[in-house]
Amino acid sequence: MSRFSEVKDLVMGLEADFEKFYEKGNQAAGTRVRKGMQDLKNIAQDIRKEVQDKKNAG
Repeated sequence: MSRFSEVKDLVMGLEADFEKFYEKGNQAAGTRVRKGMQDLKNIAQDIRKEVQDKKNAG
């Protein structure tokens, strides 16, 4: 479950940058959002692989 907490923390940490980008047009915040979403994608891929490996082992 620590991986799930990691995903939640990442998403919640991006909330302010989402607001700055979408509501205020802050371009630097958009860059941070894009980086955070890439990190989220990588974590999700790792979780998928971990789940698949566990499923196949059991």
